[in-house]
Amino acid sequence: MTRALYAGLLVCLLTLADNGFAQGPDDFYKLGPDSLPQEAVPRGELQGPHVLPCKIFPGTQHTFWVYAPAQYDAKVPASLMIFQDGQAFIQEDGPLRARNVLDNLIHRREIPVMIAVFINPGRTPEQLEPTPENWGDRTTNRADEYNTLDDRYARVLIEELLPELQKTYNIAPESARHGIGGVSSGAIAAFTVAWERPDQFSKVLSIVGSFTNIRGGHVYPEKVRASEKKPIRIFFQDGRNDNRGVRRDSETYDPEWDWFLQNVRLVEALNEKNYDINYSWGIGLHGSAQGGTMLPEMMRWLWRDHGVSTDPEDTVERSFNLPTGKGKR
Repeated sequence: MTRALYAGLLVCLLTLADNGFAQGPDDFYKLGPDSLPQEAVPRGELQGPHVLPCKIFPGTQHTFWVYAPAQYDAKVPASLMIFQDGQAFIQEDGPLRARNVLDNLIHRREIPVMIAVFINPGRTPEQLEPTPENWGDRTTNRADEYNTLDDRYARVLIEELLPELQKTYNIAPESARHGIGGVSSGAIAAFTVAWERPDQFSKVLSIVGSFTNIRGGHVYPEKVRASEKKPIRIFFQDGRNDNRGVRRDSETYDPEWDWFLQNVRLVEALNEKNYDINYSWGIGLHGSAQGGTMLPEMMRWLWRDHGVSTDPEDTVERSFNLPTGKGKR
């Protein structure tokens, strides 16, 4: 696909919009009630920003925020969910709004009580913090940490972040109760963490994942086929109008630079190995529009194996999950 052909496709989409047949590719994706604050749903507490010095990537530090739901009880081990590019997931008026999703789903017992960490890519003290407008690809350590296929970023989370969290929160130790997710390069980072350390993370949430040749991520389908099956569960989302294989300095189509193609290839490889996966291919661009609308369902599916009682006399199980110390839990 040449740059001219790609531009022609966008012109076609815009022409359809002008003729009233369609909007832009991302405009159909609207946030639902699970992504918005709801009356009578208890609000979890968001603490931070905290700064974590990093030894694994010397000279850098990571900024992170910690969400603790109103139902968190320090006497009961909580599940754990980590989101890369934390600044985007906690943005109050952004497309993801993870804090609202967690509040609503925990309240209705659709996901377990969990501590959530929103962590930004590493940066030096002199570099600016990533923002919803600038995620730091060219100004922070994001490209190296998120796109490289090795265990260094997993070690940041396991050896540096987790011990810090455990000073304050009672987090369940089992891999089955640890999830990780992200958008774009943050999504391939999540997959790499679980791939390298399935003993620590078993659930992966991938929105428009960059499984492309930024730092060799396009080889994952071959790695999956050549490796023993690992105990991880993954939900993929991508759009047919994601970045489709034309680099900035070239007019020539490069399949290794085609986000949608590489997501589909990876899903096919995982299916061949009978991994526990789910996926949804929309019409959208490279961004969080569709993934944001799907975040509640992605979380429900990933965490569907949390404990449940079928006892009809269990009135606690059949009630809302109320804050600690406020009646039935």
